[in-house]
Amino acid sequence: MPMQNPGIKKLVLLGAGHAHVHVLSRLAQNRPADLDVTVVTPYPFQTYSGMTPGLVAGRYETAECQIPLEPLVKAAGAKWVQARCTGLDANEQLVRLAAAGGAKQVPAELPYHLLSIDTGAVIDRQRLEAEMPGAAARALIVRPIEAFAALWPQVLGLAEKNPVSVAIIGAGAAGLELLFAAEQRLRQAGHASARFTLITGGGEVATNYPKGVQARVRRLLKRRNITVLRETCVGVSSDALLLGSGATLACNVPILAIGTHAPPWLQGSGLALSAAGHVLVNAFQQSTSHANVFAAGDVATRADSEHPKSGVYAVRAGPPLARNLLAAHETQALKAHHPPKHTLNLLSCGAGHAIASYGPLHLEGAWAWRWKDRIDRAFVAKYALPAA
Repeated sequence: MPMQNPGIKKLVLLGAGHAHVHVLSRLAQNRPADLDVTVVTPYPFQTYSGMTPGLVAGRYETAECQIPLEPLVKAAGAKWVQARCTGLDANEQLVRLAAAGGAKQVPAELPYHLLSIDTGAVIDRQRLEAEMPGAAARALIVRPIEAFAALWPQVLGLAEKNPVSVAIIGAGAAGLELLFAAEQRLRQAGHASARFTLITGGGEVATNYPKGVQARVRRLLKRRNITVLRETCVGVSSDALLLGSGATLACNVPILAIGTHAPPWLQGSGLALSAAGHVLVNAFQQSTSHANVFAAGDVATRADSEHPKSGVYAVRAGPPLARNLLAAHETQALKAHHPPKHTLNLLSCGAGHAIASYGPLHLEGAWAWRWKDRIDRAFVAKYALPAA
């Protein structure tokens, strides 16, 4: 597809993750006149993942956790295409699209001079079904966050009618925060017969945290009468989970919070990919194979110094990504982004309590949750512009 207006350069922001929200904010302050910006995302808002456990616990209303994208896109002088990416040809500089959310007149292909990818964490449902039959159709999957947040009220409705048995599959930060939040919400609503189980995948709880944090989490799980099964889940039926040991666990609310996948459309894109299929980027968050492609957040893997895929790192990626995208447009030198070795982690354990950790240091209490609440609210407020 030929480019229009050779003097205008086209930047496509694929996805509206944490880093891209900052890019839009930066463009709203100063967008070059010769830069045409298009944002591709299926949702009219970003649901901030850091506040989702608070939403589940009943601490936040849905709107408090969302950053409306339309005001931000308009302020940046950009266009929004409500679509999902179905394919990418990095050599031809084309993004292939399918309409989302009832949108009409969505182009089948979108050309670009510069491309930035920040589509967030995803679950490849075809791959999931092969690994865990029944999960794609019967489990409440945490990703995408927008879909999970919309479906959570159905769990509350089910609990009003029948006793619920909630099983969280996945013992990382996302699974633990949602488990503590769901337990708190249902107990406070008077559902004393509700049962809660954590299925770790075979390992220990909170394996990415220091041993001391793991011990704190185990104590909280025991205190709240939550069963921990160090098992794998290998299948999901309408009323039970099939475990790797051959046992079954009665369950009518399976919540899937396993590690995420790389988007399947990256395969065959021509981009250099990591072993897990994510976009391989250098210190400038620039593709190691295509200099006009950048990527940040969960969709990217640093080739020089890999770091955990978490919201903390995704948020920090925003300012350097914005700076380098503008530098690339102006053919100026790029600046390396050096993520910190240690970051502050605030693990929510239900509204009102959190575990704070920084490197080997860790503490917990209501103060930690209030700290997290202030940080999360400030992030959303920073980018949630009023509607025009």
